Amino acid sequence: MSLKKRLEDTTVEKKMTRNIEKEKDPYIELKMKIQAQVIQELDIDFTEITEQNEELKQELKIIISKNIEKESLNITPPQKKRILEELLDEIIGFGPITTLLQDSSITEIMVNGPDQVYIEVKGKLVMTNIHFKDDNHVMHVIKKIVSTIGRRIDESSPMVDARLPNGSRVNAIIPPLAIDGPSITIRKFAEDPFRIEDLVRFGTLNSKMAEFLKACVEGRMNVVVSGGTGSGKTTTLNVLSSFIPEDERIVTIEDAAELQLPQPHVVRLETKPANVEGRGEVTIRDLVKNSLRMRPDRIVVGEVRSGEALDMLQAMNTGHDGSLTTGHANSPRDMLSRLETMVLMSGMNLPVKAIRDQISSAVNLIVQQSRLINGARKITYITEVLGMEGDVIILQDIFRFEQKGVDAKGQVVGEFQFTGIMPTCLKALKEQGVHVSPQVFSNL
Repeated sequence: MSLKKRLEDTTVEKKMTRNIEKEKDPYIELKMKIQAQVIQELDIDFTEITEQNEELKQELKIIISKNIEKESLNITPPQKKRILEELLDEIIGFGPITTLLQDSSITEIMVNGPDQVYIEVKGKLVMTNIHFKDDNHVMHVIKKIVSTIGRRIDESSPMVDARLPNGSRVNAIIPPLAIDGPSITIRKFAEDPFRIEDLVRFGTLNSKMAEFLKACVEGRMNVVVSGGTGSGKTTTLNVLSSFIPEDERIVTIEDAAELQLPQPHVVRLETKPANVEGRGEVTIRDLVKNSLRMRPDRIVVGEVRSGEALDMLQAMNTGHDGSLTTGHANSPRDMLSRLETMVLMSGMNLPVKAIRDQISSAVNLIVQQSRLINGARKITYITEVLGMEGDVIILQDIFRFEQKGVDAKGQVVGEFQFTGIMPTCLKALKEQGVHVSPQVFSNL
């Protein structure tokens, strides 16, 4: 192919790209021009601007409106209003996804590149008509998110976990790891934390299961919330943690701080990634070890996924009863296997029998949470750990969700059932002064 032909093709491609951008956003060039003028007029670091700065927000509105009037002669008032709102989102918010973050019905936002933005609503994935300008635009939003909490992301450190001011959890990954361009995944949490009544109303569990779990937390049972990705483990952990009495000292340990506990005496700890030189990393395991020196009554670990499981089990076995954590697994029995594997990841050369002894004496209850095919989140098992029989840990289901099928609308049909076997922990709860009504253990 001749050089002239290649240049002609390149020019045609550029024109097509420009036309596609204008179809997505007919005001893109005008907005970029006005944004540049605003940045010139306000000599400040725009990565530090947040929605909370109301005074600056009003100043920006005046400057943007003035520039819109100056630059756009043939635009209607509704169009001017749209440009003003989108520029405000760009400068003080998080660009095109700002409106999604403000929508309480959306539980997850997934940016797969500039032209693919998905959301989760009621457990179902939906593609939106929202677009970024290009990969650099996505990168700008990622950097704005991570800079607010002192994290960094670049080619040498292309993955980051962060959180937004409202507590939403953010994971970002960029090239060279993300082959098709930078990607953002945002798990949103309610600004007002859900209470147990909310979970009962949503159908996550019934009132009898709720009363039993409340009694177990108050009675200092060690609880592991197990489930798959997106099954609602953190929400359930937050609700269970809210049952801890207010006169106890709680230490929470997380990768990205998400738990919102109402108690007055809470110490929140968060991991720290390595710096540019690869030093200074502080892991969940480091924080679990340190928390034992902080005189905690309860330790709440956002998620165990590695060698910290051993330290957590030892804490549960050495006077820190009533501790709570979550883990990834598809059933209560799978959760035990995962705990075994995680203990082996600690580097301790322990026989399997010793590990299982440690698990069976530390964990009292496994709460299994699942996301069903219709997107609904349910507690499918509440299972008691009874101890060892030979080399096997004995489990007993107390409650479970009996799924009976799917109706014509695609909704799961089923009901929560008491299995008919009384939990052995009732004696320990009674010793702690916690009474559980006999009505909890009936299917009437």
